[in-house]
Amino acid sequence: MKRYENLKVGEALSKNNLYPFACNELSSVLSLAYSRLPKDVKALIFRDTLSAFRLLPDVNTSAAVSAANLLLKSVEAVLPKQKKNLAIVEFKQAKVALKRRSKSPEEDIYIPSLPQDILIHIFSFLDVSSLLSSAQVSRSWNQATHDDSLWQSLFEVHFYHKRVIRIHSSIDWREAFKKAYIAANSLKALRSGRGYCSYCDSIVWHNNLRCPNKQCQLKSGNKPVDLISTHQVVNYLLGVASSSDESESDDEAVPGLWSYPTLH
Repeated sequence: MKRYENLKVGEALSKNNLYPFACNELSSVLSLAYSRLPKDVKALIFRDTLSAFRLLPDVNTSAAVSAANLLLKSVEAVLPKQKKNLAIVEFKQAKVALKRRSKSPEEDIYIPSLPQDILIHIFSFLDVSSLLSSAQVSRSWNQATHDDSLWQSLFEVHFYHKRVIRIHSSIDWREAFKKAYIAANSLKALRSGRGYCSYCDSIVWHNNLRCPNKQCQLKSGNKPVDLISTHQVVNYLLGVASSSDESESDDEAVPGLWSYPTLH
């Protein structure tokens, strides 16, 4: 039970940028580990599953909806009848709430008009998923999210070992980041949202590859955490040793970072 509590899945569900990762992790836990876990841990997993569906209307992004649908499939395949029916009811209610919100008058939504330099400064504090989501808010925000300096900073955070690319001129940093992200050997670990911090000896939801614990950031000199896959998280929960290069199923859902349409 302590191991599952340490994973802080419920806490991640309440954060928009982590919600899809947490849903995907819950789905994997249900599919790969649920039958082997004790009753008290099963109760916590079921609680978080219900919370995931209840919180879906508040998140309301394409990645969140996709992750929630994946979680529903695991629920239908794994949970006993009574719990499954309760979870399905929560999911259906969430879908109804989503439809109602999508029909709300757009004029009720106020989007402040800020200068591009201020928007870019604000966006410099966002992670990749949040930055791409922000691009869908308005044309002004979309334009700001394409600023080269934002993507150069993200490139250096995520792919610091490839800084040699800077010797080239006229780099499209957003495109460079996209290609590096897709081609990275650690793609499956990147998409889990998880990392292992050796300084606090914990599996954490990383913040731009850094431990969210500020003390750890100071101790480590702001070094990145060791990325781990969802399967490694499941093995941790089961108390099973796993290697750092353990592969995952190609069927595992990925938050659609690059599926957003471009605003013109």
